Amino acid sequence: MREGLRERKKRETRQAIHDAAMELFAERGFAGVSVVEIAERVGVSKMTVFNYFPTKEDIVLGPMEESFGDIASLVRDRRPGESLVAGVRREFLERLARHAPETGLDDSPGFLRQLSLFRQTPSLGARLLMFHVAAEAALTAAIEEERPGDPRAPYAASQLYGLLRTLQTQNTRRIYQGQRAEQAYPDALAAANTGFDLLESGLGDYLAP
Repeated sequence: MREGLRERKKRETRQAIHDAAMELFAERGFAGVSVVEIAERVGVSKMTVFNYFPTKEDIVLGPMEESFGDIASLVRDRRPGESLVAGVRREFLERLARHAPETGLDDSPGFLRQLSLFRQTPSLGARLLMFHVAAEAALTAAIEEERPGDPRAPYAASQLYGLLRTLQTQNTRRIYQGQRAEQAYPDALAAANTGFDLLESGLGDYLAP
């Protein structure tokens, strides 16, 4: 579907707010920048900023949360006959190969700025933790849609999301320590396959027909 002028304008404004905020945060830190300053840098009102991002933390985390996409799609979009582990492994490895931000294997300047902000800003770390809790709950709900009343659903979701978080953490550490994404990719791929192999031993063909 072709993007309309209104939608394109809104997308461009949202991106401009994010970019301006990240530049200011890099200069003076998260706490040292006000929403008013961000608005002035873009040439919009303070209210416009809040229309796109309800909180200052959303300016940093919103795009990241969107890039991860709907976590439930990892369950719902599996191929016919594909188990839960097999489907998520395939999708994660595809994203890892293209260095998607949600895998942690992203060496773009914007992602590196985000990593620095997370390390320097407790409120962002707390918000990120809330995101992980909500994402795991969404994964559980998607499994329960397919298997209503299955007592194993929350445990399967917990193990699977725990692996995704571990892989993301390992990859962000590689990038933060100075490796380029292409350089780190072989080790990241090996780690992912090791993790999914271990998970598959435990969950096996769960959710396969």
